[in-house]
Amino acid sequence: MRIAKVVGTVTLNRFHPSMRGATLKLAVPMTGDELRADSQPAADTLVVYDEFGAGIGDKIMLSEGAEAAQPFYPELIPLDAYNAGIIDRLSLK
Repeated sequence: MRIAKVVGTVTLNRFHPSMRGATLKLAVPMTGDELRADSQPAADTLVVYDEFGAGIGDKIMLSEGAEAAQPFYPELIPLDAYNAGIIDRLSLK
């Protein structure tokens, strides 16, 4: 799991029925240094399945790969990235 910053939304005019009830967000994974400095992330942007309603600028817990589909088991949903939660506060030492 990684921490990512939401930078945008994805708008669809058609979607697969298994995606009902959620939205797609654009998020950029952040490094530890970026988190400490609260700077803009420099990684590639990912499309993230979000059923929690994260807003632009929010930091989220990002699950990728096979782990992204685990919350939906045994149903198969084609996901590469999943928002596992919205971070309210983060303390780094």
